[in-house]
Amino acid sequence: MRKVLLGIGNPLGRDDALGLRLAERLKGTDWVAIPAQSLENALGIVRKLSPDLLVVVDAAEMGLPPGSIRRLPLLQASTMLASTHGLPLPLLLALSGISQAVLIGVEPKERGLGEGLSPEVAEALDRLAQLLAADRLAEIPELVPEKEEQAGA
Repeated sequence: MRKVLLGIGNPLGRDDALGLRLAERLKGTDWVAIPAQSLENALGIVRKLSPDLLVVVDAAEMGLPPGSIRRLPLLQASTMLASTHGLPLPLLLALSGISQAVLIGVEPKERGLGEGLSPEVAEALDRLAQLLAADRLAEIPELVPEKEEQAGA
């Protein structure tokens, strides 16, 4: 099974660099790890690799405590991921011929200009690297829509 991790981020955006750092960490594993500053610009490379599974990791504003890790539903991801630029994510993936994709967001703490991850996001990076290396993506909880949380679901 060909597994591709696309780590999205801004190297000078503090916690927004999470995806880039994760891609660097996974090099040399059974993942093909691609660091990229935008999803759109990396999809051509991903298409050429023809992965069985694509995992996209980026900082995501989810309204959770910093460092929280969630699997994001495709339809909600375009409004939460830090790096998408207008096109709906499901459309981007469909146009690229990618059928199986998992989107993972990590709640940032520091988004200002600078380098280095906050302690909460650095800890999330370690956890994500462990989960991906062990093929344990299912252990990452899916983001529960706000309506369900308020209803107690």
